[in-house]
Amino acid sequence: MQIECYAQRLLNPFRGVVHTIRFQSAEAVTTDGIEWDIYVANDALLDDLGRAGRRAQISDIRYGHWSAEKGLKRGPLYPSDDFRRLEDMGAVVYEHLLKVHRDVPFSFRDQFELWLLDRNDQPLALLHSVRTDSETDTKPPLDWRAGMAAQAHFQSAAIAGLAEPAGMYLTHYVNNLASGVVQWFRRADDGAGLGLHTLKGGDPLRGRVLDADAFPPLFIATAGMDAAHTRLVHDYHAWQAPWVLLLQLDPTTRSALEACACQQAELIEKHYRLYPAIIDRPALQAARVEAALVRSQPRKAAHDEVIPMFYIELNVSESG
Repeated sequence: MQIECYAQRLLNPFRGVVHTIRFQSAEAVTTDGIEWDIYVANDALLDDLGRAGRRAQISDIRYGHWSAEKGLKRGPLYPSDDFRRLEDMGAVVYEHLLKVHRDVPFSFRDQFELWLLDRNDQPLALLHSVRTDSETDTKPPLDWRAGMAAQAHFQSAAIAGLAEPAGMYLTHYVNNLASGVVQWFRRADDGAGLGLHTLKGGDPLRGRVLDADAFPPLFIATAGMDAAHTRLVHDYHAWQAPWVLLLQLDPTTRSALEACACQQAELIEKHYRLYPAIIDRPALQAARVEAALVRSQPRKAAHDEVIPMFYIELNVSESG
């Protein structure tokens, strides 16, 4: 009986990490290490589809929702032979969840990465990641996106006189640096990447090997940018800090991002249990206390709170 436990990044934009416990076509997933959703899928429906079944989609059935505080809340039950088989798979995942839920964060297993390339055919921005070669035939968006939340909340003084939100401007700016070609890479343990197939041209790039330094660890390359746009990207990383701390980072980068993340205490509380390392534990604990105090106060109907942004130089010499 093979049960897998792994982490995978949520990308384009990077917005967190999902941790998964998987057995056959059943899985338990969490993004905070507290609340777990358990799903099963009837993979037997693919048996008669042959190779075409690789691209078919089958619906997930909710087995239940679990947390250590509230226990298991079951999903709907269906009286059928197929469902009893799915029940058995879900039970295996649930029993394993009870054993290992405190072991998060799990190791990242999404080593296949889809990169938007710049005009020198170098990795510019990370678009997607998957665990297996067979999953690289998916069709995600082929442009980089700062995200809806960034358009609404990210602010930066790096570029003066912007006529649009800083997140929207950054989206346009990064995509304007791209060649239009995107390429899949298989990342090795040392961070190097083997070039796989490309989309939108670039066929001769297949089979190349790029060193770890070619891949920006925070997923946007700043090489060749002027000082103002480099600062804009760094400010974006500072705004993303509560999520970025979920990654493997060198101590200098982690320390700087922890300071930034403390400006968003509620998001620290959401992700804290999945941080693989912590430099300034008292500061993050103080942010968690602040988050608890905020949650205890009545919520305003609307607010225009602005998160202060400041420029930081991040040490990104090591791959995340």
